[in-house]
Amino acid sequence: MNEAQEATSPATSLSGPATCVSKVELRVSCKALLDRDTLNKSDPCVVLMVQNNGQWIELDRTEVIKSNLHPVFAKVFGLDYYFEEVQKLRFEVYDIHGTHSIGTRDDDFLGGMECTLGQIVAQKKMIKPLLLKYGKYAGKSTITVHAEEISGNNGYVELSFCAKKLDDKDLFSKSDPFLEIFRMNDDGTEQLVHRTEVIKNNLNPVWEPFKVSLISLCSCDEERKLKCLVWDYDSRGKHDFIGEFYATFREMQKISSGNKVSWDCLNPKYKQKKRNYKNSGVVILSDLKLHRVYSFLDYIMGGCQIHFTVAIDFTASNGDPRNSCSLHYINPYQPNEYLKALIAVGEICQDYDSDKRFSALGFGARIPPNYEVSHDFAINFNPEDDECEGIQGVVEAYQNCLPKIQLYGPTNVAPIINRIAKVAAGDGNIKDASRYHILLILTDGVVTDMADTREAIVRASYQPLSIIIVGVGNADFTDMQILDGDDGVLRSPKGEPVLRDIVQFVPFRDFKTASPAALAKCVLAEVPGQVVEYFSHKAISPMSPIRELLTPILSPVATTPTE
Repeated sequence: MNEAQEATSPATSLSGPATCVSKVELRVSCKALLDRDTLNKSDPCVVLMVQNNGQWIELDRTEVIKSNLHPVFAKVFGLDYYFEEVQKLRFEVYDIHGTHSIGTRDDDFLGGMECTLGQIVAQKKMIKPLLLKYGKYAGKSTITVHAEEISGNNGYVELSFCAKKLDDKDLFSKSDPFLEIFRMNDDGTEQLVHRTEVIKNNLNPVWEPFKVSLISLCSCDEERKLKCLVWDYDSRGKHDFIGEFYATFREMQKISSGNKVSWDCLNPKYKQKKRNYKNSGVVILSDLKLHRVYSFLDYIMGGCQIHFTVAIDFTASNGDPRNSCSLHYINPYQPNEYLKALIAVGEICQDYDSDKRFSALGFGARIPPNYEVSHDFAINFNPEDDECEGIQGVVEAYQNCLPKIQLYGPTNVAPIINRIAKVAAGDGNIKDASRYHILLILTDGVVTDMADTREAIVRASYQPLSIIIVGVGNADFTDMQILDGDDGVLRSPKGEPVLRDIVQFVPFRDFKTASPAALAKCVLAEVPGQVVEYFSHKAISPMSPIRELLTPILSPVATTPTE
């Protein structure tokens, strides 16, 4: 017999894809529902609706719970989650009569609630009042929605096994042992998780460490049984059974420095026939290393707040705001390109900031009272507090400041990048995953301080900050692609590379005929990966990990022992 091949695992990428796509499970319960029935209590059912092209479409519904005004539904809603999209949901509660069909009468409707999936994910647990038609409260009725991420690339374990005093199954040599680990599934089936290499002619084998995802090992269930078998390898495939034992991942985690976890390797036939039978050897877990690579949702659901700042270009090249040809012209019937971009991106980001206050800055204008040029001013003209109440507050501040300023120039954005990077640096020094910043820069032309901007971006790449630049108007933005690291590593004028790619540039004209959601999806697609990359580089875990066990970073390759 030849030496067995070693167990191998595929190469692993920790960065993950740029676009965050995760599976989210929603669990629903209600309290104090209206009682619509005369002789007994309501029989509630919750219908989940999703908005598609402005239309509400039923996605799924819960089971009907008979005669219950405080139902906890067993049904789990599974959805794909996209950070860069506004995913509007509506939960409708009905009293079901006889069948599972939804009645059309008003008295069947017990109330509804609308929200976005992002809001639920950010809060993890959302409690909202149920509303009837015309915004009327359905008494004291409430609905509670719990969210949990069920998939992602964020956890695997490295295990090292050995054995002592295994039974000798060979006549003229010692056993050639290998170990198999099976996961016991809920349906009674067994799934091979890993098969070690064969250790030739050895009753005290030490197998090579191997890595396996937690979802593969135990379906992220610490108490799930693992069936472990030890065999004496036979080149004809008729391996001799040495013994077995059962374990759980929770038992494995009892290993600590200097202490090992062991199991008796038992042969049931020997145990039944031999009075003094103890075991057919001992299998030992000599080392366990749990590797955690968190996902964007882990950080958001752990409490990370996204602070949103918008910076608006008020240079003269935009045109006089009083002229309808100006990019800053306020049309009472249709928002200009600046407002369209601001609202599209801001509506996404607002779901992840609990106080809903957003910084709003301007650059390239002469501002009151002295009308000196500023490349870093609060558009509400309050230098002590540049924040506005919600996206609507930013819109109002923008509209109010236009008549009070003089558009000027040049287009310098480095001062604002440095300002926000300084704020982000203060948050970065806290050493937890409590806050991350997004800076949205809206400009009508190529920046004139390109060297300083490159230097500022390199410095900012070390902070919890992402920068989105939207080019408004029809200028030639070719040079702006330099700032977006997708086509190569951005470097400072001195040649220093960015620590990580934090800039996304998009010309608004590419989305003139598209929906606001399409613009938001494009400009925000890289943010989740940038958030994870920053906190991973700093070795910062989520403030409140959502679960003990995490979903996988890789799938194991089990190798079959060969001669």
